[in-house]
Amino acid sequence: MTFASMHLMPQLLQSVAKSGYASPTPIQAATIPLVLSGRDVLGCAQTGTGKTAAFALPILQNLSRRPVRPGAPRPIRALILTPTRELAQQIQDNFVAYGRQLALFSCVLFGGVNQNAQVEALHRGADIVVACPGRLMDLMNQGYVRLDDVETFVLDEADRMLDMGFIHDVRRIAAKLPPKHQTLLFSATMPPEVETLAMQLLHNPETVKVDPVSSPVEAIEQTLYYVDKANKKHLLAQLLREPEVENALVFSRTRHGADRIVRDLARAGIPAAAIHGDKSQNARQAALDSFKRGDNKVLVATDIAARGIDIAGLSHVFNYDLPNEPEAYVHRIGRTGRAGRAGKAVSFCCIDEIKQLGQIEKLIRRRLPVKESPWPMEVTTPSEPKPRGPRPEKVDRQGNAVAAKPPRPQVAPRMPAKAKLPAGGQPITIGKDGRMRPTAPQQPPAPRPQSRSALAKPVQRVNRHRRG
Repeated sequence: MTFASMHLMPQLLQSVAKSGYASPTPIQAATIPLVLSGRDVLGCAQTGTGKTAAFALPILQNLSRRPVRPGAPRPIRALILTPTRELAQQIQDNFVAYGRQLALFSCVLFGGVNQNAQVEALHRGADIVVACPGRLMDLMNQGYVRLDDVETFVLDEADRMLDMGFIHDVRRIAAKLPPKHQTLLFSATMPPEVETLAMQLLHNPETVKVDPVSSPVEAIEQTLYYVDKANKKHLLAQLLREPEVENALVFSRTRHGADRIVRDLARAGIPAAAIHGDKSQNARQAALDSFKRGDNKVLVATDIAARGIDIAGLSHVFNYDLPNEPEAYVHRIGRTGRAGRAGKAVSFCCIDEIKQLGQIEKLIRRRLPVKESPWPMEVTTPSEPKPRGPRPEKVDRQGNAVAAKPPRPQVAPRMPAKAKLPAGGQPITIGKDGRMRPTAPQQPPAPRPQSRSALAKPVQRVNRHRRG
């Protein structure tokens, strides 16, 4: 099958050829005709198999068939939600590349940067909006975004979008869509519970599962090293110095861990940069651009980047820490071996990660080949769980510590103004100084004397001008 056989427009065929696509991938061949026909689709395929083009190309063609009249308002007609900023920018770049010859406009919305440029793009008019849920909800609440004319709604990386971190925002956004619209969900992994949630958003969908969800791309060579936690930094530095490592993406479980890996590599003479949620969007984009240009050989990232990094020719992926969720392993190693290229995925496992390793091997239905290193694992006793320390002090937006408020002075509880002794006792009054004084018995109030006007007879007024 070819792109031309799927009845794509000549402008799209030229853009596809310039992007280097010779023939459609299986997910594209199965999905594009369904999207062109207006069906809801649940697509599941491995990372790096071209899922973005599977929904971007038919969306561009469907919108081009219903152009906006010149001078008329240009409402949002296609909305794509993504979990990360990097993935949103990547999808936006693909829409621009595929639709370069079409009279369609797109913009991207994500947090971490000033919203003014994004608001200006919305005012100019955008047929297609690629957004992260947080910034989209913010602009909707400010009145800059209306979704009344959306024809196609896409959830990319649907398994991440429908987990507990995003599901509430996704439902709020979906409630603002018109009753009649097309919904497309794409992901590399689709656990059963997430698929159940997905069916609540779809209407009579077509399910397309090209490859088994748990099988990694066959072009990726996977290896495993058993190594103690303290020696991971030494093993990583040694492997990165090998000539076959052209560039490498190193995954850490935590943000602080990513920064620590960068410092350890710097001490070993290997320059590296880190991207994670604590970095500003400009810093993350600068580190990613530097890595793509080849200025930095190593990029250290958390799982937030596993869904948004598309680097052609990435030779190695290192799992410095094994992920807590086995599905994240598939997304991590899928950053290499893309578009039919070869790639290698190397994982480190210490004694505390044996459980995660078992879950990963159960998911992918294979044992990872083990290699020996100069630092074999010697610690065979799992670490004791760390006791929970005190809550961290509050910080302001600049990261500076906020002074704790002084404790409120202790105030004695207020005593009732009057208290009674046991039956037969004398009433007492407790003053503000805390001393008790006897209270005189209250006399019933004397009757209020009536005024003379009240005792006098009522005056009968006569209208002298009235005639009988």
